[in-house]
Amino acid sequence: MALILSMETSTKVCSVCLSNNNTILAKRELFEANSHATHLTVLIQELFKDFPNITLQDIDTIAVSSGPGSYTGLRIGVSVAKGISYALNKPLIAITSLECLAQAAIGHPALQDKTDTELLFCPMIDARRMEVYTALFDASMQMKEKIRAQIIDSKSYRELLDTQSIVFFGDGADKCRDTIVHPNALFLDGQVPLASNMGGLAYKKYQDKQFEDLAYFEPFYLKDFVAIVSKNKIF
Repeated sequence: MALILSMETSTKVCSVCLSNNNTILAKRELFEANSHATHLTVLIQELFKDFPNITLQDIDTIAVSSGPGSYTGLRIGVSVAKGISYALNKPLIAITSLECLAQAAIGHPALQDKTDTELLFCPMIDARRMEVYTALFDASMQMKEKIRAQIIDSKSYRELLDTQSIVFFGDGADKCRDTIVHPNALFLDGQVPLASNMGGLAYKKYQDKQFEDLAYFEPFYLKDFVAIVSKNKIF
């Protein structure tokens, strides 16, 4: 048995999950922007209210979304995860936000009637303007194209779409719907990376002992943080 505490903070959604191997025991999700700093630890505490016989000390490992995504959200999530891992002397597991997003889309009910054996899954996280953080996965969660930042235009994925279907999803895909126009381009609405999708991925890494080094682990920001300077001069 492996009790896993997972947390996902790479987007506007703040979510946590308690799972036993591949089975979800409890989850908490807050769809509220800028809530991570004030609510993440509160959501973790609420997880254990449903299981009075289980405490934070009983977990076997902590899983955290490593990014890419929101700079601030990732920094908060990783800081909390590393703090709990260090305090309890429990191993830390990192799951990329795009893996988490893809895991939810693969096997989605809306795709049950699709018979394309070469179906590819393209999670997209908004990176402002027409840029997204993205990757490509097949139906067995094998990464076919590495995680990258990509500017989307009408030519994006054209060659692949001419030969096979690709499922696009995530808040980055929402803004690309009118740009990626092709009969083989499929779009799933309302998909966000959630901690409840991390359990199975984290359990596999736990079995394989793929743990992070607490001293050196940092979020996968992909791009450098860019501060926005206000145009309204105070002085």
